[in-house]
Amino acid sequence: MKVNGQILLDLGAPEGPCIGLLIEIFNTQFGGLISNHHRDALKSLFKDPDFFVDHPVFSDVAKSLIHQTRDQIISLKEKPLPYAVYGISGIEESALNQMDIALRLPISVGGALMADAHQGYGLPIGGVLATKNEIIPYGVGNDIGCRMCLSIYDLPVNMLVTHSNELKEKLIRNTKFGTAAFDKPKDHEVLENALFSEIKFLKTLKRKAYEQIGTSGGGNHFVEFGIVELVDPENEFQLPPGQYLALLSHSGSRGFGAKIAQHYTTLAQELCSLPREAKHLAWLDLDTEAGQEYWLAMNLAGEYASACHHQIHERIAQALQTRPIATVENHHNFAWKEMNISGQEVIVHRKGATPAGKGVLGVIPGSMTAAGYIVRGKGDLSSLSSAAHGAGRAMSRKKAKLMFDKKEVSLYLIEKGVELIEAGLDEAPMAYKNIHDVMEAQSDLVEIVGTFLPKIVRMCGDQSFHEVD
Repeated sequence: MKVNGQILLDLGAPEGPCIGLLIEIFNTQFGGLISNHHRDALKSLFKDPDFFVDHPVFSDVAKSLIHQTRDQIISLKEKPLPYAVYGISGIEESALNQMDIALRLPISVGGALMADAHQGYGLPIGGVLATKNEIIPYGVGNDIGCRMCLSIYDLPVNMLVTHSNELKEKLIRNTKFGTAAFDKPKDHEVLENALFSEIKFLKTLKRKAYEQIGTSGGGNHFVEFGIVELVDPENEFQLPPGQYLALLSHSGSRGFGAKIAQHYTTLAQELCSLPREAKHLAWLDLDTEAGQEYWLAMNLAGEYASACHHQIHERIAQALQTRPIATVENHHNFAWKEMNISGQEVIVHRKGATPAGKGVLGVIPGSMTAAGYIVRGKGDLSSLSSAAHGAGRAMSRKKAKLMFDKKEVSLYLIEKGVELIEAGLDEAPMAYKNIHDVMEAQSDLVEIVGTFLPKIVRMCGDQSFHEVD
């Protein structure tokens, strides 16, 4: 096969002068042809150039790679750009430190930290970051396009009591979590997207995307019946204030999105050398092929996450033999092209943060026992038109498992009137911050349209709390 730059990039070559050197070497010494033996040698060269410094053929390339790596460590700004912090009293120091590092990147032009923030990888959960023309895969996160989806029904609220067993059965039959999947997944037009054929990496993920469509992830992902109470008489649904039976789901792009995140994060770290403390903030320039690929793949993952929710809600609506009279859907773990306060187009990363542009509707959940909120964004520019995406964890998953036991959580759920089908102990409601404090801290960012109070909850996990031992 004739050597070219794309082949070298596929083998792991970094963009730079080494590609030109290698093409010249192959043209002069090997007739421009690259064999399987050469491919193996080049993979080793790109992985460990120091080993090839004295190689009779690749010595100059090895030295170029070493020099390129050493010279391309990108310096951070001495001080972070100023940024707004909401609910600072409840935010851990490590999350603030991560945000400081993000605002020291040379590509950063603004940021904000939401009231539910806690430590993540690279950008903290609850971190909002605007960049010039660059996309940071870990600024988006592993669960690309994770979202909330709410359906409001014209059904009696007392069904949650009179037909609770039937509603639980409908959740069990029509939802799958974690590694579980439906025996016969439903087709969806998102699976016919041309990108599955046009982007080589996505071809390998299509089968997994098909197998998991219509399902939910693990951790804090859920599907739950509850009570919506609309308090704003001028609500966009044109519904009278009052209580309604509703279904709320929270999940993302499943294994499909996770694989995209891992692949392009690795690529970004290979192309963008940052100091150790900032390595998870490596970026891809949107003017490059790699940057455009990730942008397209990220958007496809967002469409896929939305399709999963729509299928969940379609299955439940069919089981209820009704249709919703209103819906709300919003996502986080994503990046948007938006205009900043100076009228410049920037890339806004919202990792665990809700879009809150003026008039934009969203759902901000509490915990499995605390009411969440239906909100309308105020378009506050100091927050980059963003808000919290939930209550936020008050403790780590590991600490929650050590601190709580099944009986304690079961009694708490009974006290709050919540029936839990299944979940892990790490999702105990006591492991979360007070959602009311979070909402108070962001009163300048959103206005409240209504609330959603969970009553019948299903999550991923082998712990069942609805009965006390």
